[in-house]
Amino acid sequence: MTTKIRLQKFLSESGVASRRKAEDLILAGKVKVNGHIAEIGSKVDPKRDKVTVRGKLVVANTEKVYIMLHKPRGYVTTMSDEFDRKNVADLVKNVGVKLFPVGRLDRDSEGLLFMTNDGNFANELTHPSKHVNKTYRVTVAGEVDDEKLLKLANGIEIEGRKTLPCDVFVIERKTDRTVLNFIIHEGRNRQIRKMCEAVSLDVLRLKRTEIAGVKMGMLKKGDWRHLNEREMQRLTNISSTKEGR
Repeated sequence: MTTKIRLQKFLSESGVASRRKAEDLILAGKVKVNGHIAEIGSKVDPKRDKVTVRGKLVVANTEKVYIMLHKPRGYVTTMSDEFDRKNVADLVKNVGVKLFPVGRLDRDSEGLLFMTNDGNFANELTHPSKHVNKTYRVTVAGEVDDEKLLKLANGIEIEGRKTLPCDVFVIERKTDRTVLNFIIHEGRNRQIRKMCEAVSLDVLRLKRTEIAGVKMGMLKKGDWRHLNEREMQRLTNISSTKEGR
C-alpha cells in the first residue's frame, strides 16, 4: 500500500522550505514530480516519486535539527538570493544539514533567528493564530514622547489593517536618540519599522532578542547553536496553546 502525502508537507519535512514557502515554489512552477511541473494539491510517495526543486533532487530528511542564529545586519533571510546578496545560508554551512529560516528578519535588522529542517515546527511558530511573543530592542532618532508611545502600544494602521496592541517602553534616553523595548504578538513584514514610520520615528537600529520566552543571550553575531531541551520544550508547547503567549 502506497502512502502519499501533500507535496508541500514533503518539501517542508525535507528541509527545503516552510510549508507556506513551499507553496510559493509550487505556484512559481519550480517544483517537478517525476519530471512534470507540480500543482498545489499534488501528493507524492516519498519512497517512489522523484521530486526536484529548480532541477535539484529533493532527498527526505530523517534527522530534525533546530538552531538559533544571531543574524547580523546586511544578511537577507533566505537560503539563496538572485541578487547575490549575503544570506543566512552562508552562516550555517557547517551545521551539516540543509536548514531554512523560521519566519523573517529583514536585511537591515539583526538578532535572534531560528532555523530548522522541520516544517511542522516552523509552521507552528509562524502561524498567525499563535500570536507568538517577539521582543526587540529598537533605537530611534531623537526624543519619543508619551503620545507616540501610546499610539504604538494601542496599534497602528498599516496598509489598511491595524496592528495588534503591543508592549512598548523606553529603556534609555540619550541626547540624540531613544532606545525602546517592543514586545509584539504578530509577525507582519517590517512591522516595527512601519509602525515607527507612521508616528514619524526614524529607526537607527533594530535587534530581536527573544522569541516565545527563548532569549538569544550572549550569542555572538554570525554564530549559531543548537536549541537546548528546555528551549525546545517551551517552543513546542506553543502548538498546544491557543495563542502561544
